[in-house]
Amino acid sequence: MVIANPDRTILTCTCEKTMSPDEGALAKAGCATGGSVNQLCRANLDHFRAALAKGLPVTVACTQEAPLFSEVAADEAPDVPLSFVNIRETAGWTSEAKTSGPKMAALVAAASVAPAPFGITTLESNGVTLILGRDEIAIDAAAALSETLDITVLLQPGSQVSPPAQTRFPVLQGRIRSASGHLGKFTLTVDDYAAPSPSSRDVLRFETPRDGAVSRADIIVDLTGGQPLFAAHDLRPGYFRADPKSPKAVADIIASAGQMVGAFDKPVYIDFLADLCAHSRNGITGCTRCLSLCPTGAITPHGDSVQIDPSICAGCGQCAAACPTGAAAYALPDVATVAARLRAALKAWHAAGGTEAPVILFHDADHGEPLINTSGRYGRGLPAHVIPLSLNEITQAGPEVLAAAFAYGAGAVALLGRAQPLHDVSGLRAGIDLVATVSAAMDHGPVTLIETDDPDVLEVALRALPRAPLSQTPSSFLPPADKRGLLVMAFAEMNRAAPQPAQTVDLPQGAPFGRVTVDADACTLCQACTGVCPTGALLDNPETPMLRFTQSACVQCGLCAATCPETAITLTPQIDFQAWESPRQILHEEPPFCCTRCGKAFATRSGIERVQSRLTDHWMFQGESGAARLKVLAMCEDCRVEEIVNQGFDPHDETTRKVRTRVDYAMGNEDGEKG
Repeated sequence: MVIANPDRTILTCTCEKTMSPDEGALAKAGCATGGSVNQLCRANLDHFRAALAKGLPVTVACTQEAPLFSEVAADEAPDVPLSFVNIRETAGWTSEAKTSGPKMAALVAAASVAPAPFGITTLESNGVTLILGRDEIAIDAAAALSETLDITVLLQPGSQVSPPAQTRFPVLQGRIRSASGHLGKFTLTVDDYAAPSPSSRDVLRFETPRDGAVSRADIIVDLTGGQPLFAAHDLRPGYFRADPKSPKAVADIIASAGQMVGAFDKPVYIDFLADLCAHSRNGITGCTRCLSLCPTGAITPHGDSVQIDPSICAGCGQCAAACPTGAAAYALPDVATVAARLRAALKAWHAAGGTEAPVILFHDADHGEPLINTSGRYGRGLPAHVIPLSLNEITQAGPEVLAAAFAYGAGAVALLGRAQPLHDVSGLRAGIDLVATVSAAMDHGPVTLIETDDPDVLEVALRALPRAPLSQTPSSFLPPADKRGLLVMAFAEMNRAAPQPAQTVDLPQGAPFGRVTVDADACTLCQACTGVCPTGALLDNPETPMLRFTQSACVQCGLCAATCPETAITLTPQIDFQAWESPRQILHEEPPFCCTRCGKAFATRSGIERVQSRLTDHWMFQGESGAARLKVLAMCEDCRVEEIVNQGFDPHDETTRKVRTRVDYAMGNEDGEKG
């Protein structure tokens, strides 16, 4: 079937009459349907060529034959944008295929949203390889790789290895103290480092060891069987580790390591804007969400912000999902693309005649897609009201994405994860808990994490989710490009479209929204808090002493409370939708304090009184002359200088108390007095 669309050409087929694309539902979603095509990838390939000839973007409702279509397009129309969507295993090959028309329309609409481009970083490897081992297995692996790689073997102290008949590669002794880096740029510090004795006879013996040797390598092959050198070691490019007791595992990493020579392009998964980062200000630590979540250690503190090493980042996306300011944003795809696909899918669902609120199922390509396909081929398949949407990693789904799904009309949201996650998913769980709390307060549906490797368990879990009526007031907002803007808008629109809108929702600690409360009796309006606020949630007023607050901009980083010299600030995680819609809230204000000499406004009364009270007991402000100096503090900067000159106060004259040193007390002053 050829579907004509003003902006693109959409191609579907019956896959040799094993499924029936719902032409009526697709037409209701805004597409004019053409004739049926039974074998688009073979007998009816001319339909695909004809679509390319139009010059419009093309969406093919088949992923199995994507390589074939891509090859034809590259030869005949390389400039035509091409995208693919699977409506066969997800909707056509299911027990509820007859009612899956709205889902087909939703999937096709979502696939039509092109992702934004993303960056690439290049890792270069010259094949310099360090093999870590403890026995002959490391030597055998080195021999197997020596033809293609530049090999050095580092044996653990005490290893019993026969001396080689011929030195084809260095065999050294050492214990790794620390390791850093990635493919093409590893740096290791080695203790107990020693070269072999050339006269070794029965076993390889080593000379006197030393600590602190430094080794650099492009590739590391770890066959020690001990503790990995890196956290989330299986995600570190260029580091290969296997249990030496498993011949197959050793053979697999030998085969993999042997191919790691040359230049390798790696996606830059995270777009990072240091100016938006709320990590610290003036040496005071604020937000640390991403630092505690990164499984690979790619994120480290860097001045007032953090820095993300794209060569180490494995793309789990938890940092971006948890970042409250939008400083870290996922790029593969970016969050605006995900929201746009949600909007397109749910809009098409409503237009195609969906009779109930659908469930959005987020999944990844490596685990979720095969599981869904297996369910469609061998089981009952996905229910007709479940719309699967693919992400690079489900951990990239932040609160803004989950909230947007409800705002656009989803009845529930589910995320499909592994039974044994590859890394810690506490960041994902925190985001789910946050949205679930807000959803429950608004009477939206649940947010569920389904962790399974079994397609039958997936089917049961999806069918057990509560069904919800079709939303009569779904939002259709256009997602903003910035992540924080989407976060705020998604929650606001989620509330507007809710069955039971809420006014205030109390949130758990760590939530990216909240209130700032100021103790008016303690606050001196020094504005230290406004100077460190990374989002501009706290602002002064240049016209009068005032502290103003924008609640929707507050990320609860805590920098204001940590910086306040009077400890006058407390934080409360919450969403107050009425405050979001109101102008800036005035937290504290005072009339300006005017100079007692010229009348110029220059400070606040509480600030001046606080300084005077703290200096009253200082020796410079004692007695009659001290009282006069204390009054100087109530003057503006110009009058203060003039008054000090008129008083003739010199802190260095002979009658003024001197600061005593140890020498003064030991030697006495020039008058012979002992200190």
